[in-house]
Amino acid sequence: MGAVALTALVFRRVTRAGEDRDPSGPSAAHAGAMLSAMFLLVFAIAIIVPWTTTDAARLNTHAESQAAVDAYWAAAELPGAAPEEVRRSLRDYMAFVVKDEWPLMASGRMHPVGAERMDDLRGRVTELQPRDDDEEDAKSAVLEHLSGISTARAQRTADAAATPPDGLLHLTVLTGVLVIVFPFLAGARPRGLAILPLVATAGLIGFGTYLTWDISHVFAGPLAVGPEAFRGALDEFARIAGGL
Repeated sequence: MGAVALTALVFRRVTRAGEDRDPSGPSAAHAGAMLSAMFLLVFAIAIIVPWTTTDAARLNTHAESQAAVDAYWAAAELPGAAPEEVRRSLRDYMAFVVKDEWPLMASGRMHPVGAERMDDLRGRVTELQPRDDDEEDAKSAVLEHLSGISTARAQRTADAAATPPDGLLHLTVLTGVLVIVFPFLAGARPRGLAILPLVATAGLIGFGTYLTWDISHVFAGPLAVGPEAFRGALDEFARIAGGL
């Protein structure tokens, strides 16, 4: 802004410099083009960041559910009554995530009981005393898969709390408003049918800006990640149990 003021003052002293008060003149055209480019840049970032975060979060839910299925399979060789106990705990955990934890994630929170359940299950498996190499291998495999579940859960916790960079949505709104009102600031006074394109532009920019806000959360809005992967894991549990 200082550069504009200084440059205008310097060039005002140049006698050959002419006035530029035309709404379609070079000053207004240049400023309008730059405002449009700035809005498109900010708008693209506001769309791409949530989109990529949501896509990564969706892949992470599949990784977590697959780790649970692998642990369910590996638990078959555990000693004593541990196979059924571990499998029951896995079923309860996955059902808990779908029914109780997922609604909280829409508001960016995780249920504290979920982490406690996973820690308790890992502790019980760690305390098992294998009697041979097969049971030792099964214990190691289950612990490895449980570690994968915990890692994916930690990522899911971060995804639930993820938001676009600070100020990005506000900047989207600001640049969108400037693009809409710029023709009037430049001196244009459209009348009749000439104002219809501006109205259409304002409507589309308003919808696009609302969309950037609506998709800003991974587990809420039109792009929300659902618990389908976990429901699929529960179905897989039932299939495995039915085949035994």
